[in-house]
Amino acid sequence: MTRRLGRWMAAATLALLWCVAPALAQTPPATAEKKEEEKPKTYWEEHKLFAYIENSYTFNVTGAGRGGTNELRFYDNYEGYTFNIAEFSIKKDPTEKYWWGYGLVVTAGIDSQKNHSLGIFRDENDTFPFRNTEKFDLQEAFAMVRLPIGSGLTVKGGKFVTLMGYEYIESPNNLNFSRGYLFEFSIPLTHTGGLMSYTFSDQLTVTAGVVLGWDNSRDNNDALSYTGQFLTTPIKDLTATLNWIVGPEQNDNDANQRVVLDLVTTYTGIKNTTLGLNVDYGFEKDEAFLASLGTRQDNDARWWGVAGYAAYDFTDWFRLAFRQEFFQDQNGARTGFGSRVVYWTSTLTAQFKIWKGLVGRLEYRHDAASEKVYKAKTSRPDQTQGVTAQSKSLDTISFSLYYLFF
Repeated sequence: MTRRLGRWMAAATLALLWCVAPALAQTPPATAEKKEEEKPKTYWEEHKLFAYIENSYTFNVTGAGRGGTNELRFYDNYEGYTFNIAEFSIKKDPTEKYWWGYGLVVTAGIDSQKNHSLGIFRDENDTFPFRNTEKFDLQEAFAMVRLPIGSGLTVKGGKFVTLMGYEYIESPNNLNFSRGYLFEFSIPLTHTGGLMSYTFSDQLTVTAGVVLGWDNSRDNNDALSYTGQFLTTPIKDLTATLNWIVGPEQNDNDANQRVVLDLVTTYTGIKNTTLGLNVDYGFEKDEAFLASLGTRQDNDARWWGVAGYAAYDFTDWFRLAFRQEFFQDQNGARTGFGSRVVYWTSTLTAQFKIWKGLVGRLEYRHDAASEKVYKAKTSRPDQTQGVTAQSKSLDTISFSLYYLFF
């Protein structure tokens, strides 16, 4: 009985092996399942190249101010054709293999006149819209090192763009062609100084540094300013940064502090959709312009604003973007009005990818204010004094064309 049971078990085992043998033969070895490791980048592959040129034409529907000016606009400050910018950028971040990095950004065009920092193609007597300054700029020039501390401490020194704001100097990186009031009036463009950044986890990176101030490469007083950023990714596809800067920014004055808090969030978790939010609050003690008026007891300046962004890619070549913005210049210090003004802007931008790196944008923008600040005119053409604003709104249509080389 036992012998017969043994024969049956042996036969069943052979039959089972016969059935599964083909499957075992087709199963790859465990080592084959391992993915081939990524080939490390060469030194040149770690570089990032970026270059573009941009032209635009802006038509003022409500009528431009004196000299064809679109009041309180930045790069679209003039009615008509503008050769905006030509930019070349080369950057390299420090890595474990190559622990050093650097960046160089040079530009030319009308936009470059507005981007100068004090001491580089701009003097203290030059004020917006900088008609007499050079039409080229050294926008960024910095060096970086990665120190072997923990996960790696990155140190950066030189001239670089600010940590603050949702919008960029570079037009292709923005959802809209024109820049909003938060970009223009609430925050600086560039700094000269040093930054240190440390990544604590995949969800948190902290940056802090010392700079010469707002758009200063030659300090206009004897005090420094301090800036920093908390960058978080609390959930997938959601990025939030809290940025700040504090320090005295007035000429030859080390006492009156200017403080700005800047919150930026971006969400890309919905297919073909980009959502953004920018909130700013600013304060300056005994602001110089308000003090020069001599009509106020309280010369402290305050401003705050919020901007919402939404864009949807209908196809690979067509995008529609909308920006809604609110900006309150509590004392009129930032926009030069001298008293409280509230601003609203609505901007709709249609973007078309025409061919390779060639991109066209058609934009309609409506600005409204609580006071007459637009369409500034003189009563007679030969007058230079007594300029008065005639409108509480400004409407423009612009067409821009840029080409990305890299």
